[in-house]
Amino acid sequence: MADPMADPTAVPRSSDPDPDPDRGSGVAPGQDRHGHEHGHRRRHGHGPAASWPEARALAARSGRSGRSGQSGSAARAIGIRAGRLPLGQALGHVLAEPLVALTDLPPFDTSAMDGWVVSGPGPWNVRAVAGAEARAGAGSNRDLGILAGRSTPATLPDGDAVRIATGARIPADANAVIRSEHARVDRATGLLHAEHQVLPGQDIRPRGQECRAGDRLMPAGALVTPAVLGLAAAAGYDTLVVVPRPRVDVLVLGDELLTGGLPHDGLIRDALGPMIGPWLRALGAEVSAPQRLGDDAAALRHAVTTSDADLVITTGGTAAGPVDHVHPVLAEIGAELLVDGVAVRPGHPMLLARLKKDEGGPYLVGLPGNPLAAVSGLLTLAEPLLRGLAGREPEAPYRAAVRDDVHGHPHDTRLVPVVHRAGSTADGRSISGYGSGGEGIGGAGTGSGAEYVVPLRYNGPAMLRGIAAADGLAVVPPGGVRSGTEVEILDLPWASAMPWTEGCFT
Repeated sequence: MADPMADPTAVPRSSDPDPDPDRGSGVAPGQDRHGHEHGHRRRHGHGPAASWPEARALAARSGRSGRSGQSGSAARAIGIRAGRLPLGQALGHVLAEPLVALTDLPPFDTSAMDGWVVSGPGPWNVRAVAGAEARAGAGSNRDLGILAGRSTPATLPDGDAVRIATGARIPADANAVIRSEHARVDRATGLLHAEHQVLPGQDIRPRGQECRAGDRLMPAGALVTPAVLGLAAAAGYDTLVVVPRPRVDVLVLGDELLTGGLPHDGLIRDALGPMIGPWLRALGAEVSAPQRLGDDAAALRHAVTTSDADLVITTGGTAAGPVDHVHPVLAEIGAELLVDGVAVRPGHPMLLARLKKDEGGPYLVGLPGNPLAAVSGLLTLAEPLLRGLAGREPEAPYRAAVRDDVHGHPHDTRLVPVVHRAGSTADGRSISGYGSGGEGIGGAGTGSGAEYVVPLRYNGPAMLRGIAAADGLAVVPPGGVRSGTEVEILDLPWASAMPWTEGCFT
């Protein structure tokens, strides 16, 4: 029998990932690889860890206030630190001001088709355009007619027809364009006949059909995509005023980390250094090369206090062990802890701090040292914070039904790697039929084509195999969920990435 563990998507229906994902990962009970506590109280405070929704919402608010340097609306935040970039450099940024049309689109009446432009009722006398034969080449008697970007006859007399190309300007007094395949010329009479009824204005794109000068085309805060670049160019722009991408420094902590070769003598490969930078770029940030500091408090303090980034990311060292220096260094420099532990598994000992209490940033997000726990911290704290810093609105949450029962932690939220599927479940049942009252994705009546998600097996805090095969994370509330229950889904930033990006700006 094939080993179901060989496929990270193969979660046997009779079982589920360990209800405590921090157990069975080769670490001491109650601790992860760096001795991170798994209790429910802050290690450097006295209150309970923040709930997952609270922590995520606070990170989003901090990002918005951090962009403006003060508490306030996202609109006010967008106006700070805006800069002007050429179109070729603006991809992936956020508009700092509305995109307003500088001209009518189209700027004049144009032909939507190759064919004949006509005036009045037919049949029509075929006219040549002055200079058309010269444009066709010496010795040619072919009439090219009115071409795009070329001069246009001032008027077209009633009863006349002239060849016209797509995009060419329509002469005055013309009332329709007849497609080439819908017209014929009688060589004996020199008249043009339409083979279908000709309607006034057909195949003419009138001036201002898409917009008029001064129309708002895109709001401030919109992401600059390839299509937005094209629209801006068509509307007359050479540059765009955008919000700069947030700048991030990554500090990798831990004496036990290798940057190459096989693990040996108690040393392990650094999985976070190669992963965090590209992940942050996929979230729209400008990221410096990772700095590997080991377990050195002085080096950490120097790196944090000399950084000019909007956000500092640290990996590991967020617990209270003998070489966990993040909390002591933050206390020494007078940073303000905004989130000190989150009730989420994996990733409980993550933190968010404001490095200068009296200013709107910069910020530090401390990620746990275990890889999947660090991913949890990225999506819980770093992603919403970066959205705010970039001037982007929060992404609307969405939900999908989960196939299989998913055990939960008694008190904490769980983030479980999943893959999306469509259609019936593995045993042929429709996911939309699961649950009481026929609940399922989209509600009752969605049929077997509904989308659902499948939880992946390798989801321990030190594991990356499951997240590498995933396209999202399911947010499983305390206590777990039954098969067919809808849960919130966090998309991974590359789930819909296109070749034109260094990542997907989600």
